[in-house]
Amino acid sequence: MVHLVYCDDKEKVLEKILSGMKTMVVRGAAGRKIPHSRVFEDETLYFMKKGTGKISAMATVTHVQNYIKLAEEEITQTLQDNQEKLHLTDKQMIRWQKKCLCLVEFSNVKEIGPLEFDHQSNMDDWLIIEKIEDVVVGTSIPYNYDKSKFQ
Repeated sequence: MVHLVYCDDKEKVLEKILSGMKTMVVRGAAGRKIPHSRVFEDETLYFMKKGTGKISAMATVTHVQNYIKLAEEEITQTLQDNQEKLHLTDKQMIRWQKKCLCLVEFSNVKEIGPLEFDHQSNMDDWLIIEKIEDVVVGTSIPYNYDKSKFQ
């Protein structure tokens, strides 16, 4: 599988990734939400700056950490332990105070394209797809969450 990751434009997440400063992304929720337990080493991440409609970078997953039922202190400790890779702002630290966390480390970041993203109304901020062409203008297919189900 490949993954399309929306990057927060206000926090300059994509710029931090491209500069090499940020080598890990986090997603969290109250329960096991996408991509928790559905992203694996050696899979490909594609990055898109939120609001641009352009897929402009890619990387390879090198390590994944999935956590469930974390206590407040454990959440904070997990984020702090990975801060060197995450480079979260104070605002992001607060945003990701979630009981279920998925931390995805990556390497081999490359600028690409940009590829024109074909947005559909039922899409989340992390998509799991078979190939990137499935969400690119001209080759996209109707998106559903079949690929996102637990294996």
